[in-house]
Amino acid sequence: IPQLINVVQGHMRLIGPRPERPHFVTRLVEEIPEYAVRQKVPPGITGLAQVKRHYDATVEDVRKKVQYDVYYVTHRCGLLDLKILLATIDVVLRRKGAR
Repeated sequence: IPQLINVVQGHMRLIGPRPERPHFVTRLVEEIPEYAVRQKVPPGITGLAQVKRHYDATVEDVRKKVQYDVYYVTHRCGLLDLKILLATIDVVLRRKGAR
């Protein structure tokens, strides 16, 4: 519910790279230079990385998710957002998400 309030207030979108705590952003930008690209769009409740990859536990996992986020940032459009939204519903219903 808090994230939906942020969407209504315009601080987030339904679709976009998941937000990260500032403490981790600083470290991740240093370790993964492409990480900064994902900050060019508003954060989202769900995103391409979330429907393509499982929960990340290591920096290498984050590195793989960042590739999806960069793809989203450079190719974002209404059709891609719709595909991600439908994929999110599928992930939730089939419980394919977080371990």
